[in-house]
Amino acid sequence: MRLHVTGATGFLGSELVRLAPGATGERAEIRDADAVAALFRRLRPEVVIHTAYRQDGPGAWEISTAGAENVARAAGAAGARLIHLSTDVVFDGRKGSAYVEEDEPCPVTDYGHAKAEAERRVGAAHPEALIVRTSLIVGGPRHAPSKHELAALDPGLTFYTDEIRSPVQVGDLAAALLELAASAVSGVLHVAGADDVSRYALACLAARREVRGAPAPAGRPLDCSLDSSRARALLHTPLRGVRTVLA
Repeated sequence: MRLHVTGATGFLGSELVRLAPGATGERAEIRDADAVAALFRRLRPEVVIHTAYRQDGPGAWEISTAGAENVARAAGAAGARLIHLSTDVVFDGRKGSAYVEEDEPCPVTDYGHAKAEAERRVGAAHPEALIVRTSLIVGGPRHAPSKHELAALDPGLTFYTDEIRSPVQVGDLAAALLELAASAVSGVLHVAGADDVSRYALACLAARREVRGAPAPAGRPLDCSLDSSRARALLHTPLRGVRTVLA
C-alpha cells in the first residue's frame, strides 16, 4: 500500500518508516491546510498514519488540534485510510480501573485537552478514521532509547509513584499500526503494553537501579492504564509488557 507517515522523523514515525521501507515521510506544515491537501494530492496515499504532535511549547495546541484536523480532511479528500495517534492522558486517571474505548475523555492537562479536541475534530472530519490511543513508548534492548528511558538515567529527576501507565515497545506499536493499516477497523482502539506500571517503576526498570520517587503533585493524571484487550483480539502482533521488554 502507498503509506504516508506524518512525524516521520519522530520516535514512532521513524520506526514506522523503518518497518515499511516504501512509506513516505515527506514533511508539510500541518497547520497549513492547503499545504497538506496539496501534498496528499501529489502523493496519493492509500493510508496515512498521523503521528506528528508537539506536547508543549509554542504552537502545541494548533499542531495537535488544527494540524490533526487538516490531516484528516486531506486524507478523506484523497480517499485515504487514516490512523490517528492519540494518548492515554485524554483521561484524568481517577476511574479506578483501566480505561476502555467507550470511556469519555476527561483530561486535566493542556496536552490532554489538546489531544481530546484532536480526537473530536478527526472524528468529525474523517468519520472512517481509526483513532489509536496509546501510552508511554519505550525502545528497549537493541533499540535506541526513548526519552523516558533517557530521563531515568538522570539522578536529579523524581518519578511519580502514583502515575500509572501501560508502556509499549515502539516496534510492537509500529507493527500493530501497520497491521491495522491493512484492516478496516475504525473508531477508537486502545493499543498499549500488557503491564500497568508507575512512572517510578518504569524508571527503575530502565535505569536498572532504584530512582527517586514521590507522589504526583495535584493536577496530574494518575492511573491512565489502558485496556487493550480489544486490540489483542484483533492483532497478530504481540503487545508486550514493559517488564518483558526491559528484562
